[in-house]
Amino acid sequence: MAGYGKTQREALRPRLRAQRGRSLQPRRAMSVGTQPEQEWLSIPVPALVEEALFEAVQQQLKENRQRGALYLLQGLLVCAHCGYAYYGKQISHKAAKGKARAYAYYRCIGTDAYRFAGERICDNLQVRTDLLDQAVWEEVCDLLQDQQRLRQEYERRLNASRPEKEGLVTLRAQIGKVQQGMARLIDGYTEGIIQKQEFEPRIARLRQRLTELEQQEQRISEEDAGAAELQVAIERLEEFAEKVKGNLAEADWAMRRDLIRMLVKRVEIAKDEVRIVFRTFPDPSPGDIHEKSLQLCRKRQHASLWSPTVGCVVVPILHIAGL
Repeated sequence: MAGYGKTQREALRPRLRAQRGRSLQPRRAMSVGTQPEQEWLSIPVPALVEEALFEAVQQQLKENRQRGALYLLQGLLVCAHCGYAYYGKQISHKAAKGKARAYAYYRCIGTDAYRFAGERICDNLQVRTDLLDQAVWEEVCDLLQDQQRLRQEYERRLNASRPEKEGLVTLRAQIGKVQQGMARLIDGYTEGIIQKQEFEPRIARLRQRLTELEQQEQRISEEDAGAAELQVAIERLEEFAEKVKGNLAEADWAMRRDLIRMLVKRVEIAKDEVRIVFRTFPDPSPGDIHEKSLQLCRKRQHASLWSPTVGCVVVPILHIAGL
């Protein structure tokens, strides 16, 4: 039986990062989801494989899905040179020379010649998974444990984005004067005091001036709103950090992965250094991320962890000599 109508369009699901050369928010903000099986239209078709083989494959697929992600930083790594993602790759038996290795390598997609008609487009280096995972995790821990570091960075961004109230008042007064001038000009033209050849260039200049002033007002208003959101981010991130910092030493692999994905926007890998960009968001709630282990605050849905980004915090460069 073949199924028809197995998928449906739904709201755009959150993403770890944008695809190379694309925006994080596409023009069509839609994702494709799975329809409940009871809503499929079943169509009889000739069998392509034996039923026993089909069931065996389904069982293997189920086991594969249960394994989940294999690498701590999967989906967050970006090559600083070509912009392609890094992916995890196990060491082959030949490359390991018969020795057991407890680590793999993160490798840039651009270094795989078979993906690009037999020619590499990037020569960036591969990085050991265990060393890079530990370096990023230590930076996350440092950020959560150092309250002063959070406050200084966010205060810097807050001060940089805070609009001047006096300038906004003056700007709105100028907009009012231009609107009054346009009204008087239109009245003069209607009453025949001003001729058409004089009216048109003057009204055009006033309209252009009004557009410029309104754009400036909108920009300052947006900065004002962004400053308010950033202030909320400061308070809630500090609260979040206070609750989790005592449990970081006992965090298992899955808990580390969830915390890293919640706080890290991307990790940029260059040939001799790593740059970690942290998220700032208005509602960082750990919620149901291993609640029994963290013993944190009230339970919430994962969607709250992926609220629109207010900005980002860039930690100092990590030098990875020897990785």
